[in-house]
Amino acid sequence: MKKEKRKLTDIEKKSARVGLFLIFIAAITLEATSITQYVFSQKGIRNEASMRAESQMETTKARIMDVINQAEAAVRNSIWIAQWCLEVPDSMGRVTERIVKDNPVVVGSTVAFVPGYDKTHNLFAPYSYREEGTGLIKYKSLATREYDYPSQEWFTKPLEFDAGYWSEPYVDEGGGEMLMTTYSLPLRDAKGNIAAVITADISLDWLNDLVGNISVYPNAFSVLLSRSGQVMVCPVETLVMNTNIQDIQARSDNESFKDLSNSMLSGESGNIRITDRGISSQVYFSPVERTGWSMSIVIPESEIFASIRRVGMIVKLLQILGIGMIILILRTVAKKQMEYQKLNEQKERIQGELQIASAIQMAMIPKIYPPYPDRDDIDLFGKLTPAKEVGGDLFDFFIRDEKLFFCIGDVSGKGVPASLYMMVTKALFRTISAREAQPCKIVSNLNDVMSEDNESNMFVTLFVGVLDLPTGRLHYCNAGHDAPFLIGNTGAGMLPVDSNLPVGVMPKWKFSQQETVIDPDTSIFLYTDGLTEAENMSHDQFEMDRVKELAQQLQKDRSFSPTVIIERMTDAVHAFVGEADQSDDLTMLAIQYTRHNEDIVYQRSLTLSNDLSRIPRLNSFIDEVCEANGFDAPTTMQLNLAIEEAVVNVMNYAYPQGSKGDVTIEAKSDGKEMTFIITDTGKPFDPTAKPEVDITQSAEDRAIGGLGIHLIRQITDRINYERTGGHNILTLIKKLSIPQE
Repeated sequence: MKKEKRKLTDIEKKSARVGLFLIFIAAITLEATSITQYVFSQKGIRNEASMRAESQMETTKARIMDVINQAEAAVRNSIWIAQWCLEVPDSMGRVTERIVKDNPVVVGSTVAFVPGYDKTHNLFAPYSYREEGTGLIKYKSLATREYDYPSQEWFTKPLEFDAGYWSEPYVDEGGGEMLMTTYSLPLRDAKGNIAAVITADISLDWLNDLVGNISVYPNAFSVLLSRSGQVMVCPVETLVMNTNIQDIQARSDNESFKDLSNSMLSGESGNIRITDRGISSQVYFSPVERTGWSMSIVIPESEIFASIRRVGMIVKLLQILGIGMIILILRTVAKKQMEYQKLNEQKERIQGELQIASAIQMAMIPKIYPPYPDRDDIDLFGKLTPAKEVGGDLFDFFIRDEKLFFCIGDVSGKGVPASLYMMVTKALFRTISAREAQPCKIVSNLNDVMSEDNESNMFVTLFVGVLDLPTGRLHYCNAGHDAPFLIGNTGAGMLPVDSNLPVGVMPKWKFSQQETVIDPDTSIFLYTDGLTEAENMSHDQFEMDRVKELAQQLQKDRSFSPTVIIERMTDAVHAFVGEADQSDDLTMLAIQYTRHNEDIVYQRSLTLSNDLSRIPRLNSFIDEVCEANGFDAPTTMQLNLAIEEAVVNVMNYAYPQGSKGDVTIEAKSDGKEMTFIITDTGKPFDPTAKPEVDITQSAEDRAIGGLGIHLIRQITDRINYERTGGHNILTLIKKLSIPQE
């Protein structure tokens, strides 16, 4: 009996040893797993931090470049008028005033003459600036004994480089009286000699808010340097505009900091790890193009890896608790815990990626309403509600050359693939319609691109419309989408559409184009099948009959505004669906044409044969019209130039050589705007379809043609082309300088 008891004791000891060994193996395994997980997680988190910092820098730089581009464009767009005024220097004040008035980002502007160029004044520099607090535009001269503008960097550098130049940040005492930077461009006269420097000043106060408030991590901060290394933005206010990075570098023995300083001053981009007083940080830096500035974001590594350290502590605690359990339970629980943790991390990562994708997708959808508050001829409202984090519906609209381009579409499938297809479709719509005005050609070009290498066999139903705002004529092309509704004073019904194939199904498909005329106060209601196929708890669908019924009720109620239409449709769908989950993306877009004929207070017309010798009659006609409507001499001269360019273009190219034809020029005013309508019966030609001319290129590099329409665009406020009834109709609109009674 004792012997048998001894055997049991030996088995227990052996089992205990095996158990301890297994526990030891389990502990080692768990620790190795934890270390491996930590290493890979650390790499992923570092990559995430890099992506967040780089994304924030790119976003911030884009906003900075938006201001920079506006200031540069303000100067370049004024070069030609400033050149006209070189012979009358006293009129330069109106040029600088116009630059400041028309460009909110510009706080000051001058045309500073090269000393001795103006025979009347040795130094001459009229300066217009926006007064702080009041917003009023004031004027003064920079040609003073105290200021000495010929020695300022903004004046000397563009002359030295013979090119546009952004100055170092400075407090312009005697000029703008604020912290600013200046964009300067040499101004040449008709002989090619540099006569002056034309500038645009921008205040740098907004940089502190834009760059200083970057929030990537709670204790991260940003620094902005000028091209010479001057600290422009920094969390330590005493360093701003008082310290140069080279001075700090000279006092530091930190080689990583020296490498960072040299890289930023050299205009490089990247990231460097810096350790200072025991604290390690990742520094991401990138140049701000054309300005010479360099921006950096400093993130303490303790914040980057804070989350992984917390996770590591939790894992170690679980390991300690797990080791005290039975071997089999320990191994099972540990395995399930690891699997659960991995699945949870994958789920969180996927969820985070979906949220980012959703934010990017929704950022591409118009969201500011009303989108065109200054216009009285159009009103729009749109709404997209995805069924999941990301969806495949899209809509877009924009105005070009007095035409409203709009589209609505529904991508096959759901989820991330559909959202990617949607974003590509929307981007292509914008790109193609920027140069093409015919909806069928827009859809055809888009279809050819989307059909190429379409291995996923995805497609998108699409409706594209182009509404001519002066006339209300709607050209449209439907690619397998549901027909829109027209809701107006005369009734509510569906717009007749050709079905066509969806986009992406078959390359080289010939899409048909249709047209109609939209009456004033009529709304176009567009939608995706998420409206008609919305399901309630019983899986009944909302269906087209309910949409028609509600459209007819809106017509009876005289509720044509886009906001009311979409709100009523949304409320009706929600009431029908109840507590049921949304089964598909729901997208709606409503467009109301609100143009009404204005009272005509002045109207004249002139018909010329296509003979260039008739141009003097045109000039006299324009002079008479401009004088009768209160235009000053410079504006009259500009309008003469623009209209002559358009008419000569018709005479030269609209009619075959040797054939005869007429050109009719009609001028009319409603007391607010002057409208010139140029009509001919020649061959179709849309001058507005010409791409914008890059006037910054040299004459040798620039493509031939396009300068005429560029000049017309610069002189007039709006331009529109329409081909109707065998006639080319080009409309040029110029706002009246004074109200007409």
